[in-house]
Amino acid sequence: MNKQIAIVTGGAAGLGLAITRKLVQEGIHVVMIGRNEANLKSAATELGELCSYRVYDLQQLAGIPALVDGIVAEHQQVDILVNNAGINMKKPFLEVTDEDFARIIETNLYAVFAISRETIKHMVKVESGAVVNISSMASQYGIPKVIAYSAAKSGIEGMTRAMATELSPMGIRINCVAPGFIKTAMSAKALDADPERKNKVFSRTPMGKMGEPEDVAEAVYYLCSKASKYVTGIVMPVDGGNSIGF
Repeated sequence: MNKQIAIVTGGAAGLGLAITRKLVQEGIHVVMIGRNEANLKSAATELGELCSYRVYDLQQLAGIPALVDGIVAEHQQVDILVNNAGINMKKPFLEVTDEDFARIIETNLYAVFAISRETIKHMVKVESGAVVNISSMASQYGIPKVIAYSAAKSGIEGMTRAMATELSPMGIRINCVAPGFIKTAMSAKALDADPERKNKVFSRTPMGKMGEPEDVAEAVYYLCSKASKYVTGIVMPVDGGNSIGF
């Protein structure tokens, strides 16, 4: 089987775009899913014929089965799913409302579960497939003011292990990448506005610098390529040693 089809959620910006670009460079057709049509269109134009997109808000859980079925109907298969889409909210614990919490959990956890379930229904028919979830340092240790995000990303890691145990006998590998502090427009803005946090990041990162989006993309590609055919159920930090730094 030469042709491969990948779905990358949030695939048109930040880490998602780096992941999409890497997969396309490796000859894989990527279907990006996202809410911002301008971003999607611009990425698809830049990356050419191996890149297409669907405009969809993954908070709309009820429509996910039809979304995935539509992609499979068009491409006859889906070999790779990268669950990258996610939203964050920085707010003191005591000010987080039930609605705030639910919104983050819905996008970052429920949607990952739903699109994984629907995609894997097609993968099990051919007993082959790779799913890569994107977690975060927020699940590796306690970071203040991101309670809902931390809960969701911890859920992603637990779900990765449970899915891997149940689905690996069916030929589907499930793994997870936990990025550390990576240079994106979003992270630069957040850290520049908070010098204390910035110092903390660098002082506990043994490599002493931030990663590039491409570092995460390379790890994702490894986990969905033949090179990792005997790897399942892992959470791989890509963080310059941040998670073990002192």
